[in-house]
Amino acid sequence: MLYVKDMIQEKTDAELKAWILYKLAKHGYFGGRHTVFENIVKGFKPQHLGKKGQRRVDELATDMIREGLLVRKPTSYGLHVRLNSAMSAEIKKRIKDALDIDLS
Repeated sequence: MLYVKDMIQEKTDAELKAWILYKLAKHGYFGGRHTVFENIVKGFKPQHLGKKGQRRVDELATDMIREGLLVRKPTSYGLHVRLNSAMSAEIKKRIKDALDIDLS
């Protein structure tokens, strides 16, 4: 018998980072277009995030800022982020490797 708890699968950090990158790339957040940092967590199912939940996505996004994949844009009304255009090849490679989605 298959239980609901067996169907719920927590995503790995690499998969969540790839989903964050894919979400931003899909909406065209390269170059001058940016979004509010808090919007990154929207759309994730709680069962995929594990016990830490939203805090886990915030930590992963902060790691990607340190890696240079995301670029911070401080504004008077909060922190915004965008994808680093200079690393677009690396971003597309990570999405392809983790999610098997080709953005080319």
